Amino acid sequence: MENKYDIQDDNQLTVEQAIANLQGEDLGLRVYAAWWLGRFRVDAQEAIDVLIAALEDEEDRTEVGGYPLRRNAARALGKLGNRRAVAPLIRALECSDFYVREAAAQSLEMLGDLSCIPILIELLKDNVPGTLPAPEPPQLAQPYDAILETLGTLGATDTIPDICPFLDHFIPRIQYSAARAMYLLTADPETANHYGDRLVQELSNDNLQLRRTVLADLGAIGYLPAAEAIAQTLAENSLKLIALKGLLEKQLQQTTPPDLSSGAIKVMTLMDELL
Repeated sequence: MENKYDIQDDNQLTVEQAIANLQGEDLGLRVYAAWWLGRFRVDAQEAIDVLIAALEDEEDRTEVGGYPLRRNAARALGKLGNRRAVAPLIRALECSDFYVREAAAQSLEMLGDLSCIPILIELLKDNVPGTLPAPEPPQLAQPYDAILETLGTLGATDTIPDICPFLDHFIPRIQYSAARAMYLLTADPETANHYGDRLVQELSNDNLQLRRTVLADLGAIGYLPAAEAIAQTLAENSLKLIALKGLLEKQLQQTTPPDLSSGAIKVMTLMDELL
């Protein structure tokens, strides 16, 4: 009988080998194994166990004190969707490594567990002791964009007063994350659309990387009025298609198959034109 976890890549790595490597002594193999288990969505219980254990690894350190293995483990656990990872990932939000905290916040967003909201608020206020800023300029104290996006996805409406100041943050991508969160958290449709429209305006930004960021944000919130602007954005068609896919998925959630809304048909037409 075929093992459902008998996955192989170009290096002929198997699930069993990846799990063994993650527990081995070779740090390079351990970091790769953590990435690999997430990449191939290996949700075997033993894989989850070793990834959770890797969140507390002390051996793999960078010169500036980062934890590369913990980062990969945190990212992988979000992809695997197992609720047993929630508590360990919440603990990881207190890690000194900026990028471990970023990965943990993103994974908790994927897992959708509301129990992480209190510590996310404390991180947003930079009230968690022992956390170090990003090692490179502008040395942000916290991964604000990941935190803001997670609060938005989790529907943390009580955090709106804490999020609003980030709409004027000096880093544009953090402004976008705040607008994305406010769109999701604002009950009044007209006011919410104000935040969606703010993102649409940024699709004409001169900076390609920022346009790419906005495409991802609009796709994540499924903002239908952005459809044509997304299709016309000066960016890679692949990224525009991913953003439009997010809009389409939102439209499909609002209809009963096989019926399609006019919005869904519009988005599908735009996607066809980009292919």
